Amino acid sequence: MSYKVLALNPGDRQNNAPTAGSFQPATFWRASQPPFLLQFLPCLLLLILLSGCNREPPAITIDAPAPAFTLDRMDGANIRFPEQYRSKVVVLRFWADWCPYCHSEMKALEPIYRQYRDRGLVILAINVAQPLETVRAFVQKLDISYEVLLDRQGAVMRQYQVMGLPVTFIVDRQGAIRTRIIGPSAPEVFAQAIAGLL
Repeated sequence: MSYKVLALNPGDRQNNAPTAGSFQPATFWRASQPPFLLQFLPCLLLLILLSGCNREPPAITIDAPAPAFTLDRMDGANIRFPEQYRSKVVVLRFWADWCPYCHSEMKALEPIYRQYRDRGLVILAINVAQPLETVRAFVQKLDISYEVLLDRQGAVMRQYQVMGLPVTFIVDRQGAIRTRIIGPSAPEVFAQAIAGLL
């Protein structure tokens, strides 16, 4: 393996003649390969392009339209939100079985759901990135009748900028986010949040 080291003496720049002697920062390269940076130039260009395409989604704000998504139910059928839930009050609840509050809170939502479902209340319990078998075993213990959806890759969680669990969004009949509840909450708080929307 051989390297070439060129050093130009400032007095000889006009003749472009390399000289030995006073060494200055010069050009290093392998004789058999292109310069180091050129080898990685395609990778750098690709990273720049990807960073331009991977922009942050718009911030989730109150009264803004709820982002649309399509997810599978546990039976394999998919749902399209908000397309299939026009004129409904929809609760989006993000959860996982390791969440210490999710079991009791999801169970506590069932009586509220049964009380208000005939008035247009829908609850979509969105599991985040867990296997179907894990979700099914957890839900069977709860004895709930509202829908459970599978966010297998966590894409909808990222879309809604969920940073921890549980998180609940309440969407009005026009499809706008009216309430966001971060962390655990009492059933009374939840019932009060939906009361004015039904």
